[in-house]
Amino acid sequence: MSRFLLLLFACSLALQLPAAPLPQSKLIVAYVFPQNALLQPGQIDPHAITRINYAFADIQSGRVVLGNANDPANLAVLTGLRRDNPSLTVLISVGGWLGSAGFSDAARTLESRRQFIESAVAFIRTYRLDGLDIDWEYPGMPGAGHPFLPEDGRNFELLCRELRAAFNKEQTANRRLYLTIAAGASEEFLAHTPMAELQSSLDTVNLMAYDYYEPGSGTITGNHAPLFTDPADPNKVSADDSVRVFQKAGVPPRKLILGVPFYGHMWGEVAGQDHGLFQPGKPIPHAYAPFSLIQSSMLNQGFTRFWDAVSRVPWLYNPASRVFVSYEDPQSLTEKSRYIRAHNLGGVMFWNYANDDASGTLLKTLDTELLAPRPSKR
Repeated sequence: MSRFLLLLFACSLALQLPAAPLPQSKLIVAYVFPQNALLQPGQIDPHAITRINYAFADIQSGRVVLGNANDPANLAVLTGLRRDNPSLTVLISVGGWLGSAGFSDAARTLESRRQFIESAVAFIRTYRLDGLDIDWEYPGMPGAGHPFLPEDGRNFELLCRELRAAFNKEQTANRRLYLTIAAGASEEFLAHTPMAELQSSLDTVNLMAYDYYEPGSGTITGNHAPLFTDPADPNKVSADDSVRVFQKAGVPPRKLILGVPFYGHMWGEVAGQDHGLFQPGKPIPHAYAPFSLIQSSMLNQGFTRFWDAVSRVPWLYNPASRVFVSYEDPQSLTEKSRYIRAHNLGGVMFWNYANDDASGTLLKTLDTELLAPRPSKR
């Protein structure tokens, strides 16, 4: 009888204890960049992602405006996905590599910031969005030849602080407005941007941990999105190094979103030594290679896949055409997903949704590795 009572007490106690929490899921942030195209029903999987950054809105006369004529229809498609996934958030991303010319002037004065903020809030209201992603490439630097000022970084911090205050007034108990940025993954970016102060106004920092090597930007090939630094890499770059310097600059790990590319870079006239890795190479036409193209037209079709065991990324080399390709694949994304969990980062961001193959191979990898298991229905 005493054993029975002891067992009954233990069961009663167990019922009172909270269930073990599910593993914390991470953000999966997709940049959706249709340009002039119309998004089609079923084109975006609302269950495999947690946030959409729609690219891009423009800046005209200091105000946030539509980037393309099809944007209203596309934004309606994306916000409609909340019916299938109520927790999905949709942000408008403003700027980009070619669209950052207006940021310096927009952030320059109290009045110019007020005008930018009012237009951003109006844009969010009109299209029923969940916030703003600022892709300024880059404060205090010319980027693609844009105007810039030495005080851009300080003005950027003020702009985000004032945006945060405006968003706090605009949001309600049932509706939060998010403020995020896309950040260049370099110490040069940090030298021009006061991240310790800036991050306090932000929900997340989307770290563009790719394009470390690009055709035309240097004279040799390389891993354009290495996870760790290969000792043979002359430039000594990696996502891990970038994460460390951003944390040192004051960004908490939970706010860091690790950016990954759904595309590759290609070099031509590359010698076969070390199968083309870290060898002299030249830009070739159409050097940007979406993963869909790599999967369908390159892999095992004259190109051989190799694996950098230190950087934990793949590359392809074709000895006949002497073409080298640096890219991302399921194995490297699995490695990065585990890194995100091990280092308690906030999640992953990828550019861009349309570059995946028809089966969604890369996105499925991220979904499997980073989103917590869903409780079974009973």
